[in-house]
Amino acid sequence: MKIVIIGGVAGGASAAARARRLGEDAEIVVLEKGGYPSFANCGLPYYVGGEIEKRDSLLVAPIKMLKERHRLDVRVRSEATQIDRAAKEVTVKNLETGGQYVEAYDKLIIATGASPFRPPIPGINSERIVALRDLNDADRMRELATSAAKRAVIVGAGFIGIEVAENLARRGLHVTLVELADQILPPWDREMVLPLEKHVREEGIELRLGSSATKFDSDEKGLHITLSDGEVVEADFGVVCIGVRPDSKLAADAGIECGARGGILTSNHMQTNDPDIYAVGDVVETVCAVTGDPIQIPLAGPANRQGRIAADHIFGRDSKYRGTQGTAVVGVFGKTAAMTGLSEKVLRAKKTDYLKVFLHPTDHAGYYPGAQQMLMKLLFAPDTGRILGAQAVGTSGIDKRIDVIAMAIQAEMTVFDLEEAELCYAPQYGHAKDPVNMAGFIASGVLRGDQPIVQADALTNAEDLFLLDVRTEGEFAKGHIPGATNIPVEQLRERLAEVPKDRKIAAYCQVGQRGYLATRILLQHDFDAANISGGYRLWAIENGKL
Repeated sequence: MKIVIIGGVAGGASAAARARRLGEDAEIVVLEKGGYPSFANCGLPYYVGGEIEKRDSLLVAPIKMLKERHRLDVRVRSEATQIDRAAKEVTVKNLETGGQYVEAYDKLIIATGASPFRPPIPGINSERIVALRDLNDADRMRELATSAAKRAVIVGAGFIGIEVAENLARRGLHVTLVELADQILPPWDREMVLPLEKHVREEGIELRLGSSATKFDSDEKGLHITLSDGEVVEADFGVVCIGVRPDSKLAADAGIECGARGGILTSNHMQTNDPDIYAVGDVVETVCAVTGDPIQIPLAGPANRQGRIAADHIFGRDSKYRGTQGTAVVGVFGKTAAMTGLSEKVLRAKKTDYLKVFLHPTDHAGYYPGAQQMLMKLLFAPDTGRILGAQAVGTSGIDKRIDVIAMAIQAEMTVFDLEEAELCYAPQYGHAKDPVNMAGFIASGVLRGDQPIVQADALTNAEDLFLLDVRTEGEFAKGHIPGATNIPVEQLRERLAEVPKDRKIAAYCQVGQRGYLATRILLQHDFDAANISGGYRLWAIENGKL
């Protein structure tokens, strides 16, 4: 059997290595347009910033290893320009010599990935504007960052934009981050990234949110970026990080079916409408693991799994791709944000019923030195309690909690299962009641009716609510929700006469625990009471008080 793989990096290289492990006698040809068949593109920003010092550290599987260890026929600087499905041939252009030849295949795997999106903004093709897709881009950006440059503008505050901003700042540059949305990290729900926005500003990054670049002008003095509000930002160079588009033209021209966003359509075996052609990685349209809806999410983990599954199926194994959950993590200046499953904004857009709870646990036992607080959000179905998504932001232990919930989503577990999850515990690592357990306790309490909740973002015009602050008088004096009445929870039982029975009571404390206790007290004395999820801390975050 002869297998030709177009593209390397995550999906293509994984498919090639798996195919060799399953088929020692197979002829495996890897055609890579660039100079490196397998490199760590997720590490590129950190090479730019100097955190990763050696360029060769980014070469996950050097050509020499692929050829000698796996006996792969790796051809770099070789661009596939046409697929002839009837003849089962690929036309290949040698980018070094300009010559062309035809390569036959029995099975073909397309792993052409995705390219940075460059909208038709005047001046965007200036030499002072770079993207970050491969090692050559990283070399160029590192060269600019270590030259006489002092200012950089990044357009786009998603994963790559945030990481590039951090690493250029590490080089001593003044960085301006421009983002069309009203928040950084648009896949997250806005209230979850507000603490990060504050942290990023404190680190010297200038944010221009709710704005976009409308024109780039270059001269000998530098780059002048005109924003949608008319402001002109000066820089020595710019970086465009506003998303990627699947490189699917080669496939589409050959009659391979593609989705509305350009991603190649495949079965769960990664097989296209041509049974001899597979597609994997960022070029593929996949399905949401939670809803089954079509999605296009470029992530390295899914790309690696898809490559493995395609190779499995070629060799007769019944491997299937379960879909993409969108489990992701990003770090910025010592803080971490992670998410899995659906966000609230996506659930709203899909008009899907959901409930949400917030909590502020620490990463490990509070009595052990160094405990750091995090903000967690859990989204779940109101009828079954099935977990729909989760997000967390903090300093440490963030990825650990989201990884656990990601596995729970994959197993179609409910919030009741989170209550019972048995997780590692020692005071320096976690809690006897881990934050994952606590999220389950709170959500399950909501579904059982033990803990009715009110959301902090619903308080603005809720004049019918009686706001009850059950913190200490000292805490109340330092800051409280306007209109709240302060009765510390320790005094509540003796002061119930001060609480009206003809209004709904919205109790709150700092993070939610005392508010929950107050709610339980009130409910058992026949009050209509609920706890404000996330407490005063979440309200303060949402209203710019923290």
